[in-house]
This record gives sequence, C-alpha cells and structure tokens, in this order.
Amino acid sequence: MSQKRKKHSDEFKARVAMEAVKGVKTLSELSSGFGIHPTVIAHWKRQLLDGAPTVFNRGAGGGLRTEEEITAPLYEQIGRLKVEVDFLKKKL
Repeated sequence: MSQKRKKHSDEFKARVAMEAVKGVKTLSELSSGFGIHPTVIAHWKRQLLDGAPTVFNRGAGGGLRTEEEITAPLYEQIGRLKVEVDFLKKKL
C-alpha cells in the first residue's frame, strides 16, 4: 500500500534546515534522526538560504508587499468614489 504524504509544520522545517546549515551532522544523520529523506532536507536548506536576505527587509509591517498590491485597492476605491460623485452631480 502507498503511504500518505506527511505535512510538516513551518517550525519543524526551519529547525531541520537550521541543523543542516550548521553542518554538525551530515544529511544522512539528520535524515535518520528526523525521519525525512535527505533530498527533502537539502531542499529545505536551500529554501532557508535563499530566503535569508528577506528576513531583515520586512520591517515592522510583517510581510513584504509589492507597490501594486498596496495601491490597487486604493485605485479601485478612487474609481468607485468618482462614479458616485458623477452620479450625484447628475441628480442635483
């Protein structure tokens, strides 16, 4: 029978990836200790190293948002308000 896919928490992934980054144990040792395939550990390690520069760019806001994500709802609201103003001008 086939095994169901395991879902690991973000905290667990970070802990395993940090152990891999430290380099105290080999991937094989980490694999047997945590019960995860070495390829998965190497992938998590790569994700951690690739995402490390963005950790300090977040600031107090929490997450990174592009300028478009910030301004799009504002432009939508401006458009709605313009339509309402035009409608009310016609009524008066």
